[in-house]
Amino acid sequence: MRPDPITGPTGTPPAPRFGANYVPSRGWFYSWLDYSGDDVRRDFEDLAGLGLDHVRVFPIWPWIQPNRAIVRQRPIDDLLDTIDAAAEFGLAVSVDFIQGHLSSYDFLPSWALTWHQRSLFEDRLVRDGLTQYVDTLARAVGTRDNVFALTLGNEVNNLWPTNTTTAAASYDWARELLETARAAAPDKLCLHSVFDDAWYKPDHPFTPAEAVEMGDLTTVHSWVFNGVSRIDGPLGPATISHADYLVELAAATALDPDRPVWLQEIGVPEPDVPPGDAATFVRQTLAHVLTNPALWGVTWWSSHDIDRSLADFPDREYDLGLFTVDHRRKPAAEAIAEIIAGPHPEPVKPERTLQAPVDLLAEPERRDEVAPGSAFHREWVAARVSGPVGISVGRD
Repeated sequence: MRPDPITGPTGTPPAPRFGANYVPSRGWFYSWLDYSGDDVRRDFEDLAGLGLDHVRVFPIWPWIQPNRAIVRQRPIDDLLDTIDAAAEFGLAVSVDFIQGHLSSYDFLPSWALTWHQRSLFEDRLVRDGLTQYVDTLARAVGTRDNVFALTLGNEVNNLWPTNTTTAAASYDWARELLETARAAAPDKLCLHSVFDDAWYKPDHPFTPAEAVEMGDLTTVHSWVFNGVSRIDGPLGPATISHADYLVELAAATALDPDRPVWLQEIGVPEPDVPPGDAATFVRQTLAHVLTNPALWGVTWWSSHDIDRSLADFPDREYDLGLFTVDHRRKPAAEAIAEIIAGPHPEPVKPERTLQAPVDLLAEPERRDEVAPGSAFHREWVAARVSGPVGISVGRD
């Protein structure tokens, strides 16, 4: 039996769930190369102290599978220790497989690069290697009761266009790997994750169909540096309602009207949202999205800042954490802790619904008509000021 998509495998806690995308405070994801269970437990103590109930963790694919014929056990054991550490602090775990893309960096194994250059999504040899990797990892983490979900990877559509693909190929790629994960870990949620170019860019080869038809629920990533914050500023209606807009758009696009939507990433990016506005952004954004009946839960990006001694990250990536690298709570963390302690807004069925100009499943080439700044988006934002607003795609 598959886990309940609202409550997870244990039946608790009730929706909505609150969690964090785990970025290690010491050494970023390079810490997997010099693993310290003590450091992980110190980080998880921070997160449990906020009242969070889950974390999303990111093993690095090429460090586990450095050769197509080798899947290393030691990093898998380190991942299992991370999962066990989360359990010690009452945290459920979602595991992403293909990293893939993290904080602006791409991590791909050498056997898919250099003179071996092959498309992740189209080449049969690479896909066979990935199938072995996903099967092995899913079987390993599937042994842990506090693992509730498996996601193919973090925003895998960021790996295009360096890995050529088409809409048909990317869809088939995700379908195949989800089937592999589901067979290996049949009692876990199996999910597919894409960033919002799949929702808003007309020529993008990953489409909304992948988000709403693949996996056991829909995941969305809401980032206001996609142009939203330029519409009306860091605390303007368009900015603080974007997460709700994307959740509502995803819910409206799905063929299943009861399909939940996981706000799997959201954060406070500078300079789009200045540090002094961070807590207000959190409160107002969550006040909007928590009223959406489709919402499964919210997972903040990220748990901890990136140490500025590490070079060459885009500047906004360093300060996205709920905690500093020395474990101090930031204003966003305080705001989230207050919201978790509640009471938080109850889901509200919208009294007003706006007709979208396009069905994204039927005409993905018209995605720009619902993108931030489009006429429809601006109409929805204006209406949302007065209360929750639904979206209809006018599907027969």
